Amino acid sequence: MLTNIKVRNFEDVKNQFIISTNEGTYFQSYNSIIAMKTMGKVYLDKDTWCYSVTTGKYRNKFLGDSGINETRTKIKSGEYILTDLNK
Repeated sequence: MLTNIKVRNFEDVKNQFIISTNEGTYFQSYNSIIAMKTMGKVYLDKDTWCYSVTTGKYRNKFLGDSGINETRTKIKSGEYILTDLNK
């Protein structure tokens, strides 16, 4: 069960959110969860992780990545796990 849920705008930008819960920290762009960090693992939504340039900009900041190529490399290596975060 999710508890201690806190939502804030990411860098004070409209429609970009950081959601902190007892399960982990989520990055949400508009109405879609893009990424989740929990227990040393990173999960990306398989359908929305690369939705737009704006989403990518803030996803990179959330993950600490330099750009989409770094994110793709980490997906390919298994460091980032693609899953359905919007079920």
